[in-house]
Amino acid sequence: MLQNTIMELFYGVLPTLFLFAIIVISLRVAYIINNKVEVVLYKELFSLGFVLYILFLFYVVTFQDVDWGSSNFIPFHEIMRYKFGSRLFVKNILGNMLMFMPFGFFIGAYVKTIKIRIPFILCLLISCAIEVTQLTIGRVFDIDDIFLNLCGGLIGFNFYVLICNIRNKLPKFFQSNLFYNICVIIIIIFMILYVLNFIKSGGNT
Repeated sequence: MLQNTIMELFYGVLPTLFLFAIIVISLRVAYIINNKVEVVLYKELFSLGFVLYILFLFYVVTFQDVDWGSSNFIPFHEIMRYKFGSRLFVKNILGNMLMFMPFGFFIGAYVKTIKIRIPFILCLLISCAIEVTQLTIGRVFDIDDIFLNLCGGLIGFNFYVLICNIRNKLPKFFQSNLFYNICVIIIIIFMILYVLNFIKSGGNT
């Protein structure tokens, strides 16, 4: 259920992501060639992933079709309405958390911190900005979404901290750029295979 929702969103924004990726990659390649910059594959792909994630987030916030309702300013009011495991629970509760998990991870990686204060402030700030923006463009404000986004962002950040702690205890090869490049290539291959399998099965995987 959740994967179908994610893939539907992915299909909706795919043309925009593809075009934007071509523009960003072209500019970056031109910059690297012109300035003879040393290229670290996983860092380049990580930065590209962050840019595409922000674009995806922008699409979900501003263009995604939703069931219009009324704004909610009462904490946990909407959360308590959904039956655990139901379609609305998966889409609105888990979906809002999952949507912000990458943001928390990216914050940790770019700010290079394992302290929770900065990720907490940034996740809260961006989530509030999203809800206010939705209110100004004719959608609804939901204070519960802020709480769920914040939880998702902090989960993503703690996942980053966990990876850092594991990495620091590994042999040097597993901390090298070569190892990270290999891991990124494997992840990309699996993602491509997953998407192709999802398309082939008609969304019933």
